[in-house]
Amino acid sequence: MNHVTDCSPAAISDSYRTGFTLGEHSARHLRRILRTFLTRWEMAALTDAAELALTELIANVVQHVPSRRCTLLILRRPDGLRVEVADEHPHCPRPVRPECRGDELDEGGRGLLLVEAVTDRWGTVPLPGGKTMWFECDV
Repeated sequence: MNHVTDCSPAAISDSYRTGFTLGEHSARHLRRILRTFLTRWEMAALTDAAELALTELIANVVQHVPSRRCTLLILRRPDGLRVEVADEHPHCPRPVRPECRGDELDEGGRGLLLVEAVTDRWGTVPLPGGKTMWFECDV
């Protein structure tokens, strides 16, 4: 990650948007940013689910987007949280259903199933030149 973020309480608003070029360890830094916002917004109960879902979306960018560039939006909603990760890869992934999976020990193919399991809603919006993956967690 090549961006320094000020997450002091004075910098916390109802949303956070920034662009990143991701590396292998970027998810850790982005989870910290997300956790800071959730704590400030008094939504700490959403932390585990939101961090796991964010990690999976970031992993998809690192694995599938050649430039590893994305834009992250963390948005406070009246009834919870919305997180969006937009990238320039046109392919919109779909969860691999258990009956379509290969070997049970395969490392890939389960990320979106995890997102589906820990969030209230999630989806993909195709865009010209890319897509936005998003999820919502209700309080």
